[in-house]
Amino acid sequence: MDTKDIQNLLEFIAQSGLDEVNLETSDLKISVKRNSTGPAVMMAAPAPQPVAAPAPVAVAAAPAAPVAAAVPAATQSNYITIKSPMIGTFYRSSNPETPSFAELGDEVKPGKVVCIIEAMKLFNEIESEVSGRIVKVLVENATPVEYDQPLFLVEPV
Repeated sequence: MDTKDIQNLLEFIAQSGLDEVNLETSDLKISVKRNSTGPAVMMAAPAPQPVAAPAPVAVAAAPAAPVAAAVPAATQSNYITIKSPMIGTFYRSSNPETPSFAELGDEVKPGKVVCIIEAMKLFNEIESEVSGRIVKVLVENATPVEYDQPLFLVEPV
């Protein structure tokens, strides 16, 4: 990948509105993360040797984590939505034996991990960008999510 390709990638990311992009080839690894308060940051390094990440193990006998009760549509406009920054598989915890990162009623602050999204065998921690209390979990555990899909409803504090 040459400089022109990297510049084209950065222009594409700027126009798409994505906040974070990770690109990895056999020669190069690029991570671009845009902060709302500063410019895009680019880090390039030789790609490390592939390491098999342990896949989450589903326990068939364990009941699925409950999703929050319905929130009246009239009050949903008062809530802030935490959305998926990427396409992948949504997980509420790092593995089946550990508690969820964020439960119904939990207080969240910017930087607190609320879930993990697995994309291409990489597990990405998704952090809250808002302060408030989680009032609804909109996605079932271990299900696919799309870019910009709502994951949580948060009541601002």
